[in-house]
Amino acid sequence: MAVRLGVVGVVLGATAAVVPGRAALAADLAVAGASGADSGATLTPSPYAFADGARSVEGARSTADAQVLKPGTAYKSSLPSSGKVNYSIELDAASNAYVSVTAAPSPDSTVSVIDGLRVSMQDAEGNSCSVDTASFGAARSPHPIAAWGMREISPAKPLCRKAGTYYVSVERVDPKGEGSSPDAWDLELLAMTEPRTAKTGATSAPEAWNSATPQPLQGKAERRRGGAGFAGATPLDQGVWRDYLRPGQTVFYEVPVDWGRQLHATAELGSTDSGGTGYTTGALDLALYNPARGHVADVSVGYDGDQNSGSLPPLPPVDHANRNAAVGQVGALRFAGSYYLVAHLAESVADSFGDGPFAMTLRVRVSGAAKSGPAYTGESEPAGVFEVSDQEREAAAEGVAGGDDTAMRALAVGGIGTGSALLVGLGVWTVMARRRGPAR
Repeated sequence: MAVRLGVVGVVLGATAAVVPGRAALAADLAVAGASGADSGATLTPSPYAFADGARSVEGARSTADAQVLKPGTAYKSSLPSSGKVNYSIELDAASNAYVSVTAAPSPDSTVSVIDGLRVSMQDAEGNSCSVDTASFGAARSPHPIAAWGMREISPAKPLCRKAGTYYVSVERVDPKGEGSSPDAWDLELLAMTEPRTAKTGATSAPEAWNSATPQPLQGKAERRRGGAGFAGATPLDQGVWRDYLRPGQTVFYEVPVDWGRQLHATAELGSTDSGGTGYTTGALDLALYNPARGHVADVSVGYDGDQNSGSLPPLPPVDHANRNAAVGQVGALRFAGSYYLVAHLAESVADSFGDGPFAMTLRVRVSGAAKSGPAYTGESEPAGVFEVSDQEREAAAEGVAGGDDTAMRALAVGGIGTGSALLVGLGVWTVMARRRGPAR
């Protein structure tokens, strides 16, 4: 727990420093108070925000020297332009394990058309447990992307079921491709474990679900500024939300999705009066990641200066049995928890239409009745990551992460005017970390 004293300006700065992922919110509130407008005209792109307290770890060229990742702990590392780097994790013979790797290239770097991130996982005998790749999209705009490694305990997967040491290998997909710069990329790694269920579950994915594309949610957009990383993602619930992005900027949101519920999202890029002409392929990219930061689906929106929109493909309800599906995006909807919407505005938008900022509208729908999930025999690591708490539902409604001080929530909901009066009256803040700690 940390205590901060002072008037409005001091408190805003102190809050940004001590609350993980809240720097974006504090800065935005300060901008709104100074300008009295909601245009976002003074916003600038932010680099990727790593989890507060992330530990440094060096990837090894050989698995023999691989350092151990502890589930529930966030790590910061680096990926050279060529070759693999390796990490290790100690697993039992009962839990599923997921290792997410987020690559954050410098905004000054360049990437080829097919460049991206590849994450693979093997056991000590060299058997492949999983391979996953992520790319930057047609716009070739460097931005944070994530891929994951998995060790699953399943009757259908006889390999990788033993207790022991497992290895996670990370590499670039096309480091020598045309247009790729040889810069090292920053990495954020987070390992999670999921305990086995008390009863044997279904062996196939549910076949019947509403696969119709719903009408995008209507209504007036409410301002909700995105975070700069997974750990600082801004909570959202069902609604219509507005943000302002500059070319090259990436913003993160998290949406609590319970067992049995379906998530649908549409991203719109507003028109510009810059007078520019041209067309940018993949100008706006919207990606969906699951609670283990595994990629689910994405959509890209082209831009010619007029408004345009794109929707994520129809997705089934969250179900434990989805992991048995042959389709990857269905299999990724395997647990409840916070799902992440990550939006990126391509750097090349500036070439034709200027530096913006550009209005982005997210229309988020969460439908279906929540149901009970499987009975796990133990606790996940980090604790509670594969469930939705009442605290998270409240945070999503208010746009401030669960565990934040009541005054901070009032400031976010009531606006800078109400918040300023409240801060002056209080004088003293008590800021508490989120229930799950810096790994989320």
